Amino acid sequence: MSQPALLELLRGLAADVLDALSTAEGADAGVGTGIDTQRLRRVGARLVEAHLTEPAALQRTLELLSAELAGPRTAVAMAALAAGYAQALRSRTRDEQQRIMTAAMESRLAAEARFAAIFDAAAIGITVCHVDGEILEVNRALCDMLGYAPADLVSRQFWEFDHPDDRPGLWDRTKDLLTGAVDHLRLEKPYFRRDGTTVLTDLVLSLVSDPDGRSRYVVAMMQDITEQRRMQDRLAHQATHDPLTGLPNRTMFFERLDAALLPVGDGPAVGVCYLDLDGFKAVNDTLGHDVGDELLRAVAQRLETELGHDGHVVARMGGDEFVILVEHCPDTAALEAVAAAALDLVRTPVRVGGTEVQVSASVGVVRHSGGATTAADLTKAADTTMYWAKSDGRDRYALFDADRHRDDVHRYGLSARMPQALERGEFVVEYQPLVRLADQRVIGVEALVRWELPDGRRLGPDEFVPIAEHNGLIVPLGRSVLTEACRAAVGWAAELPEHPLLMSVNLAARQVREPGIVTAIAGILADTGWRPELLQLELTESDLMGSTGETLSVLRTLAAMGVRIAIDDFGTGYSNLAYLRHLPVHTLKLAGPFVTGANLPDGLLSAPRGAADDVDARVLAAVVELARVLGLSVTAESVETAGQLERLRALGCDTGQGWYFARSVPAAEVLDMVRDPPWPAPPGPQ
Repeated sequence: MSQPALLELLRGLAADVLDALSTAEGADAGVGTGIDTQRLRRVGARLVEAHLTEPAALQRTLELLSAELAGPRTAVAMAALAAGYAQALRSRTRDEQQRIMTAAMESRLAAEARFAAIFDAAAIGITVCHVDGEILEVNRALCDMLGYAPADLVSRQFWEFDHPDDRPGLWDRTKDLLTGAVDHLRLEKPYFRRDGTTVLTDLVLSLVSDPDGRSRYVVAMMQDITEQRRMQDRLAHQATHDPLTGLPNRTMFFERLDAALLPVGDGPAVGVCYLDLDGFKAVNDTLGHDVGDELLRAVAQRLETELGHDGHVVARMGGDEFVILVEHCPDTAALEAVAAAALDLVRTPVRVGGTEVQVSASVGVVRHSGGATTAADLTKAADTTMYWAKSDGRDRYALFDADRHRDDVHRYGLSARMPQALERGEFVVEYQPLVRLADQRVIGVEALVRWELPDGRRLGPDEFVPIAEHNGLIVPLGRSVLTEACRAAVGWAAELPEHPLLMSVNLAARQVREPGIVTAIAGILADTGWRPELLQLELTESDLMGSTGETLSVLRTLAAMGVRIAIDDFGTGYSNLAYLRHLPVHTLKLAGPFVTGANLPDGLLSAPRGAADDVDARVLAAVVELARVLGLSVTAESVETAGQLERLRALGCDTGQGWYFARSVPAAEVLDMVRDPPWPAPPGPQ
């Protein structure tokens, strides 16, 4: 009420009081007082109607009347006004209580109706139990979930529904709920349905207390998560198992291996057998991938049945690779027995679609008996060891060797660094003289590539050329060496035009098979200006003897351009002499063992007639004679002594190279070597 409205109300009430006090005697119940008590009662009631119900409002009103009135009328007036005030206040309070009760009842009835509707129509199972476990109510969803009628469940104990798959002490956790330590509890629990099947539920228990805080009821809400759990289990199985064979996959294998490698006292060592099928690609290519898949399933089943039965983990790593984890490996012999058993299982023929398929396997065996390592490092070591078994002949197992593994890791490291090394110019070319034996004059040089590492180490071609051939870098490396060698030769010819040198460069079989090799070599000759007839390309005997088809056509095209072709390391392979005469070859380079011998100080060539090893000298003489018949020149490698030089010249060898003459030198030192040879001058007139 605003202030003006309040003043207006009070003025009106004051006027009523004055009027009531001036009423004639006998006009109302206040006979002999001259007061209209009914009117004063209405004034008290109007104070209540105006919401002036604070105790101070009545107190100040009565104090005012007591001060303003005198005589016996004061008590009567105040009593009448107070009575009206109290009567109005009591009526108002009773009305408010009635409205509250009515609203509460309506709300309770509505709430109960809503609860009943929700309880009965809920999609999840709900039951209300007494705190002692007696089931008081169940809804339709719970009955449908368990296959019972409500009468079958009500009055039974909630805690009596045990299941063999319950976790130990499952119901002990409810003590915290019933004591009020927690207000709800969530857990997974299986229940038997009435038909004996099992349903897995997500169970939430909630405690309901009365206004005084006393525990009264437990509400249990259950959701059927059986299908959800089955889906989770299927997804988990798919995530950790191979879909083709059903074996554990890489993920699960590494989880088990990580766990096995955890240090637990001085327990048994851990063993790994890495198995790869031999020739599996041929099965896929000839019989089809369906047969290949069936073969993989059969091998997986055998390994799992026989070795998994012994407690070993058999997993498929991918493709035709399997791995066997021996988590308790007392010694290497036990691990070898597992590998041998695996090989026997794989060797057994498999009949697929009326076809009998037989394959073998190669197995790498690694036993880890202590020390820090990781699952990835141990598996990598086993994988590397498996390839040793393949390179040693297949159908066998190989034991891990730390020194050999370090060499492999070193080679892998070199292979990874090689592309950047080529870009940074770490590969340098040096030149070893080709000396005519008749007068010991330099007629040419052989280009030899070296790898100078940033740390100052220097690697020879025997260390990195096989790696380059394997990873394919031999192609750009070979072109780089050939280009640098031709440029160097052009520079020497400009300074010594009267003595042009033959430039001999090694050519790997991988380079010969590279598309466009002829165009590339012709382009290098054109760019550098070097003459084709002064370029000699060397191929090893094993590479050249296998030349057929397109490779042979490449060699013939190069020879037609004027380029000389030489067979390097002749005598280390198995040459078909009848085939040799049809190759576009100009020179045979005798392999070093022919020249250096094995035991004699000056080699086999310096052995006296009649010695047991003289037969090798005779073979060498026959090879030289064969070259003469075929019209080929002969170069002897690895000439190290004067005795070897003399005997080679006596046999008719044309050219020699080796440490007796000079080691390889940088391009800047070649002309000095040509002008002033560092080896002894030949006897007799020049």
